Amino acid sequence: MPRIPSIRAAVVSAAGALSLIAVSFLLGGDDSRPPREAGKTPNEWFLRQRAWPHPDINQTARLEAWERAAELRSAEQRSGPAWDPVGPRNIGGRVADVACHPTDSNIVYVGGAEGGILKTTNGGTTWTPTFDDESSLSVGSVAIDPNDPETIWVGTGEPNGGGGSVTYGGTGVFRSTNGGATWTNMGLPDSRYIGRVVVDPSNSDRVFVAVLGAMWSTNPERGVYRTTNGGSSWEQVHAINDSTGAVDLVVHPTDSNLVYAAMWERTRAPDNLNYGGDGSGIWRSTNGGDAWSELTNGLPGGASVGRIGISIAASSPNTLYAIYADASPGSFAGVFKTTDGGDSWAQTNDGNMGGVYATYGWWFGNIRVDPTNPNRVFVLGYDFFRTTNGGGSWHGASGSMHVDHHGQAFAPNGTIYEGNDGGMYRSTNGGTAWTKLGDLPLTQFYTVEVDHQFPDRRYGGTQDNGTNRTLTGGDNDWHNILGGDGFYCQVDPTNNAYVYAEWQYGNLNRSTNGGSSFMGATSGLSGRRNWSMPVMMDPSNPSTLYTGTQWVYRSTNRAAFWSAISPDLTDGPSGGNNTYATITTIAVAATDPDVIWAGTDDSNVWVTTNGGTNWTKVDAALPERWVTRVAVDPSDATISYVTISGFRWDDPLPHVFRSTNFGASWTDISSNLPEVPVNDIVLDPQSPQRLYVATDFGVFTSPGVGGPWSALGTGLPNVVVTDLELHDPTRSLVAGTYGRSMWTLELDQPTGVEDVVAAVSAVRLRPVAPNPAPGGRAAIRFSLPRAAEASVRIYDVTGRLVRRLVDEPLAAGERTLQWDGRDDSGRLVADGVYLVRLVADGVSRTRKVTVLR
Repeated sequence: MPRIPSIRAAVVSAAGALSLIAVSFLLGGDDSRPPREAGKTPNEWFLRQRAWPHPDINQTARLEAWERAAELRSAEQRSGPAWDPVGPRNIGGRVADVACHPTDSNIVYVGGAEGGILKTTNGGTTWTPTFDDESSLSVGSVAIDPNDPETIWVGTGEPNGGGGSVTYGGTGVFRSTNGGATWTNMGLPDSRYIGRVVVDPSNSDRVFVAVLGAMWSTNPERGVYRTTNGGSSWEQVHAINDSTGAVDLVVHPTDSNLVYAAMWERTRAPDNLNYGGDGSGIWRSTNGGDAWSELTNGLPGGASVGRIGISIAASSPNTLYAIYADASPGSFAGVFKTTDGGDSWAQTNDGNMGGVYATYGWWFGNIRVDPTNPNRVFVLGYDFFRTTNGGGSWHGASGSMHVDHHGQAFAPNGTIYEGNDGGMYRSTNGGTAWTKLGDLPLTQFYTVEVDHQFPDRRYGGTQDNGTNRTLTGGDNDWHNILGGDGFYCQVDPTNNAYVYAEWQYGNLNRSTNGGSSFMGATSGLSGRRNWSMPVMMDPSNPSTLYTGTQWVYRSTNRAAFWSAISPDLTDGPSGGNNTYATITTIAVAATDPDVIWAGTDDSNVWVTTNGGTNWTKVDAALPERWVTRVAVDPSDATISYVTISGFRWDDPLPHVFRSTNFGASWTDISSNLPEVPVNDIVLDPQSPQRLYVATDFGVFTSPGVGGPWSALGTGLPNVVVTDLELHDPTRSLVAGTYGRSMWTLELDQPTGVEDVVAAVSAVRLRPVAPNPAPGGRAAIRFSLPRAAEASVRIYDVTGRLVRRLVDEPLAAGERTLQWDGRDDSGRLVADGVYLVRLVADGVSRTRKVTVLR
């Protein structure tokens, strides 16, 4: 979520607070919170681009596209290169729910907002993904059967009514009977968003599900659902109207006829939201869900009631707590307590928690009672509060935790696990102190970047965790360099002292010291800025940059000042409280910097061939959809590509187009590519007709224009891939995912079925080992299918020859060379990344190795 000034910072003087917040934000970190822009709420960027111009996604088309993508991935699983996860594991990402094993305190399950299910069997030291191939990795709730802990239930579809970080709705309820090893979809396909799953503690076949229903439209499949046969069939046992769903639910631990449900009326449209209404309230059933009555004595009511969370004290089940938000804008409306099973309620002494929700309580809405102590209760909001006296007083208890709290669970040994937008935390002293847990690859990347000079330095803009990077290529040493929600990040390929990064709505910053510190870089910019404002460098002159609002801007002095070079390229602003009609993508031809392309969120595509003096609109033959990328052939400025988002409604919807005449005409080259949003396209510099696309269901490649397309590599989860970056000197393709961190693929390995067949007798260069190479000492293994003239040379990343290891005819077979970390003059090479290049039998193979002393 977009940041607002820290509640904790508000205790200092006004001038001091602004100073502290500004410094903290520019340095990054968990307390980096840019102020919300006046008059704006967090936007619907993620979902809006996939639905536009329709109000919602066609779920049937989405599932059909997923099935087609799964078929292509299945074909690739038989062979092909593997994607490598490269982190971060130490930054974290949004956790939607947490569940602890009822008897083994070391076993915990985490539900990622868009990262699936991860399991630990050692108390959070390491985590294993268990849900990677299912039809939805957006998790709303995780529940463990208390009678059979090997049975796990998962409700898909994150229930938090977020904005720029909205994930997909789910595809129903899943069950595992072997501790998460395998899963079965148990139904409720139209539930879309699930707030809670609860297993009857006295009858494992009876399960209750709190279904919120669709976010962007009304639907009758909302309310409380129940199965009495372990999920073979479901019955809607409580419903109010087609705008009100169930968001939370608890069952009495010893009398499972007592069921409590928190109902939430909420509707949302692209230009407005209404997160409350008369349908919101708490209901109780005394006969296992057959009949329900609303609880009103002492509780808020009416159209102003927003999201509600509820929790029952397991050790004193007549005691329940409920937390309320108001409908608009979503501020904290109180914590209420009952000690008579819900007959009467009273507000707790919560006056000091006025800011616990900031102004978007619909993003949180959870409260938890310690199962062994009915007086110890935790409030999960923007901030994190605790009472130890049953609500007599409340105190902040977040410590150093990240903000935006969603999930909490209690292990049988008293350990508490807490999940928020920054990952997972653990407390062993009742919530007084918290320790962040690592090894959790749930970061949601919007964009990725690679330092061309030092390719192990990877960067990325992330949801709610700012802009992060690693300087070593490690997966556990990432750090934050700019706060907020991170978006486009660019590193000058010729001088990496210049780094550009931004936070939401185009708040661009630049660094002149390699990312150690940043300064504002928006001088001269005005107009409407997309949630993710594009920022691109001229490939032939990196000191020239381009960005866009509704106008294209150019800077010739490394973003110190910007000048508009186009008219308004959109169809004009939309109404409501969100920013649309903006430029979403810009591309500059590497062979002719006067050729500049721009695409918009309202389906416009423009090109100039004279540096911005004149612009031509060229989208008449393209679908009316959000334009995600434009790209130009690196060796021919007349050839360009456009990709779009969205799912089809009626007619087939192609997503990749090619033009050979500056957009005068377009050819659909989607071929057998699944009809799924395409988020990025990369042209291979060594063979520009080979294409790589990032889609909502993985990465696909085509060996030539027009297909066929195949899944690229193996091992990548079924997760949204938002961005790709190809570092050609190392032949490494980097993928940023929205929920499972960052991955890399070595492109010199076979990348498709045809390549696999050809590789049976191919020249092969194995990965260098060890890597990193201590002192530069490393083994280089390669094989030749037949006798051939061969050379093995080592280069630095600038292309300078460092060492000749072999340059002579070689017999067929496999051999190993040893590199001692020295150049041709016998000098020890400096630390850094080097390229090992094998040339033989008319082909070239390259591997990278990092030297560390």
